Amino acid sequence: MQQKEILISVVIPVKNGAPWLHQCLQGIIGQTLFNKTEIIVVDSGSTDDTAEILQQYPVQVVSINPAEFNHGLTRNHALQFCKGSYVVMTVQDAWPTGENWLQKLLDGFIGDDVAAVCGQQVVPHDRAMNPIQWFRPVNSGSITKYNFESASAFDALSPLQKKTVCGWDNVTSCYRKSALKETPFREVVFAEDALWAMDALRKGYSIVYNTNARVYHYHHENVDFTFRRCLTEFYFRYIYFGYLPNTVKPGFIAKARMLKTLMKEKIPVKEKIYWWKYNMNCYHACIKAYDLFVAAVNNCNEAVEALHNKYCSTSPMSTQRENA
Repeated sequence: MQQKEILISVVIPVKNGAPWLHQCLQGIIGQTLFNKTEIIVVDSGSTDDTAEILQQYPVQVVSINPAEFNHGLTRNHALQFCKGSYVVMTVQDAWPTGENWLQKLLDGFIGDDVAAVCGQQVVPHDRAMNPIQWFRPVNSGSITKYNFESASAFDALSPLQKKTVCGWDNVTSCYRKSALKETPFREVVFAEDALWAMDALRKGYSIVYNTNARVYHYHHENVDFTFRRCLTEFYFRYIYFGYLPNTVKPGFIAKARMLKTLMKEKIPVKEKIYWWKYNMNCYHACIKAYDLFVAAVNNCNEAVEALHNKYCSTSPMSTQRENA
């Protein structure tokens, strides 16, 4: 077989990905640009059928010690195996919404100054997934470009503005390999993508959000997962962007809209009740995380660090999809 010319390297960190890998890899192989694409899988000690599944696909597997996994450094490590000029980051439990996902990521490079493009993750209309999160587009996708003349110009943004422009997402993102070499990911257990966006913008790079480059992605959360995810999100957004929302408690209108959404869907009443309780449990877990975090912020910086270290020394792990 003739060696194909590699334009895009897709990097997928993997750990016990058996429930999702077929869907993920088949979606990538079905891309219109797959004839110019390679897949680099970084496996950190899977103990399920991941290895056997990977043998069925044209992928390069890089194995690392589980103790060495880090959301930032592991992705940096993968870069040395990438032959493409563009490096796409995704995850084991995501899959493209269509065959043009990679092309749409490349479409976001609307100038030589663009270092990277971020797509959008959405939830499919699957009854095993939270109907409140199902993707219901209200308009066509868009391309938004951000650039700042200097680090001080970025630093002058409000905390909310910083959070918004750094809403980066390695579930669906594409980088110029040269930009990643010049600005690698930080050594962090969470939010390596958002922090990369901040570092890139402060260096003067342009970044682009193209919401047409979509993948399906969903986590079926339990209370502990939601609590830890919310807590670590509050922590990183506060530490790096100075951002802390005024509240996370859903008001009457928000609850009414959620109930209306559930009632409109053509699913059994039993499932509607299940998903109502599910969402209320998630809200309560997030509220608990918020209240603890605000109390720590009002105490001292040491209390903030202690709280995060207590519950989030490792990042929350995705869970297998479950039936309602």
